[in-house]
Amino acid sequence: MLKDFTQEKFDVIIQAGQSNSEGCGFGDTEEPYEPNDRVWYMNEDGTISCARELVVGNSIRSSFALSFAREYLRAGLLRDGRNLLILRTAAGGTGFLDNRWKKTDDLYLRMMEMIRTALALNGENRLVALLWHQGESDALLGAGYEQHYGHLMDLVRSVRETFRAPDLPFIAGDFVAHWRDENVTICEPVLRAIRQVCADCRKGAFVETDGLHSNMQEAMWNPLSIGEEDRDSIHFSRRSCYLLGKRYFEAFCDCLQ
Repeated sequence: MLKDFTQEKFDVIIQAGQSNSEGCGFGDTEEPYEPNDRVWYMNEDGTISCARELVVGNSIRSSFALSFAREYLRAGLLRDGRNLLILRTAAGGTGFLDNRWKKTDDLYLRMMEMIRTALALNGENRLVALLWHQGESDALLGAGYEQHYGHLMDLVRSVRETFRAPDLPFIAGDFVAHWRDENVTICEPVLRAIRQVCADCRKGAFVETDGLHSNMQEAMWNPLSIGEEDRDSIHFSRRSCYLLGKRYFEAFCDCLQ
């Protein structure tokens, strides 16, 4: 029997940005996410499914949003009678400069429509967080500080204003240190802009990523690893996705103070 989601009350999390938000983490992890009937995904086509890691070939791919959701439940923030809905609006290899996330662009418009759809399901649904990870594509395209700051601040303000959520926590994070340190010059203005948006937008927080490894670093320690992830320095490994989700959650809790 199909589930009637209009009868469910959801805390809604927006998961937006590019591939590190979408989830590209491979490798092992000590405590894999176990799907449950309180945490759901809204997919890009508007369908709703149980939140879970993705199976890609013979590997499992993870996202930091799953770890964030698990911490949200463990902390007791999800009240009885409510579920959690993660809007999977992120798309790999996208940014502002390639015309995907500005207010007239397709991914921004899709994100806004998914938010409207989620809130319209039930009058008691509520937005609780905007989790953002993006900037690598714009860094590669030569984005400057003021340019990136303006685009990102515009996105945060528009979401809050459109949905009358002025205190919606906005959490963003640093790039994978492995890739960032190999591309310091192009990353610096973009990361400085993201940090400043988090500082200026009220109820914003920036998550540090030092100590979190890339897929390539994880693969180096696994003699049986064979795959694209062996050459992937730009994406957080599966293990690091879990740690990143915890850091995002800690930053979220700071925003609630």
